[in-house]
Parts: sequence; structure tokens; C-alpha cells
Amino acid sequence: MSTATKALQATLSFAAVLAVWELLGRAVLVNAVLLPPPSLIAPTLADIIVSGSFLRPLLETLLLFAVGYSIACILGVAIGLAMGWYDRVYYLLEPTIELLRPIPKVALVPPLFLFLGLGASMKITTVALAAFFPVLIATIQGARGVDPVLVNTARTLGAGPARIVFRIVLPASLPLIFTGMRVSLALGLIVEILAEMLSGEGGLGYLIVDMQRSFAIRQMYAWIIILAAVGLFLNFVFEYLESRIVYWRGK
Repeated sequence: MSTATKALQATLSFAAVLAVWELLGRAVLVNAVLLPPPSLIAPTLADIIVSGSFLRPLLETLLLFAVGYSIACILGVAIGLAMGWYDRVYYLLEPTIELLRPIPKVALVPPLFLFLGLGASMKITTVALAAFFPVLIATIQGARGVDPVLVNTARTLGAGPARIVFRIVLPASLPLIFTGMRVSLALGLIVEILAEMLSGEGGLGYLIVDMQRSFAIRQMYAWIIILAAVGLFLNFVFEYLESRIVYWRGK
């Protein structure tokens, strides 16, 4: 499927959602106060964008998310490679990983409030914990699934353990690693917004909750649309980077 066809399908799908939303509001099938039609939200959204008031909370959210997500990816890949390649490390850490992995990371937000307060460190830690495990598991699976023929050939040619890991295991694991990073991207952003909502301090999440509490419904939906656009943009950037780095995927 060509890029133009994909773009057309996405545009038509988005237009269909807006049309149904507009019809529901205009036909009074839902409470128009609680769910205003897009035509009433658009002017509010335009005012926010033109005034530039979205920049500060947007940058605050993206900065904290980027720090937490980067920490998760670096640690997830490093520990995942060690666990995937060295059996002793795997059997040492695997019980602890399996104990912690099923815990919903949003359940860790209240304890983190107690230890780290309501500031940036709590939000960064929450994002890092949520985004860490998908990257870790994907890296382990990628490292343990490397073709043994490649490894044995490298050893025959005199490659040492470090060279094998960084020149064979890591590149061969990249497709799965990027899959884990894509999952972590969404999870990290969700948890970041939730942490902002609960902490009551700055960011897009706080603004959405503040508008809801003030019963500024149109502003609330406008900020939600901005948040959706941020998620879409991050996904687009990630897909672009993935296509450049793991260019052989699917070939």
C-alpha cells in the first residue's frame, strides 16, 4: 500500500469520526454540554493555539516524558542484552523481573508520591518504570533468538564476546527492540499524563483535570485533542526513525 493511499485512508477515517461526533451533538442524542460537537470546540482550540498558551504545559510534559522514556530504553536494552546473552545473568534476574512485571505501574504512583513528592522526579520515575519492562522483555527475546550460525561463525573468525554482542546480537535484536520501544512509547505517555493528573502540578494532564473541575468542558476537550495530536506526532517520529535505523525490517 502506497503512502498516499495510507494518508487518504487515515484522513477519511478521521473525517468519519468527526462527522459522527458532530451528528451526535446536533441530533441531541448525547448531552451537548458534556460532549460538545467539534464545531463548538474548534474555536476554543484555535484560541489556545493562536495564543501560544499550549507551549509551556506541552514542553513540560514532553521534557519529563523524554527523560523517563530515555532512561527506560537505555536500561531496558542494556539489561535485556545481558539477560538474553548470558544465562547466569538471566537466571539471576528472571525471578525478580517476573515478580515485578505484572504489577500495574499506575499502582506505583501513590508510593512514589510518598518517597519522591509531587515534582518532576516522581513523574520521571513513573514513566521510566512503565516504559522499562516492554523494552526489557523485547530485548531479551531478540537476544535469545539470534541465529546460532551467525554467532558460531563470528567465534570461528576470532570475534570476542563484546564484539559478538555489539556487532551481531544487538543489530539482530533491533526489530524486536523497536517493537518494545513502540509499546513503551504509548505506556510512558499514558502514565505521564496520569501522574500529572494526580499530582496537580503542571503539564497537559493537570490542565485537562483542571478544566474538568472548573466545568470548562470545551477547553477540556481542546486540551485532549492537543494531547492526541502529541501522541500522533510522537508515533510518526518513531516510525520515521525506525524505518531509517531498522531499514531491512520486512525485507
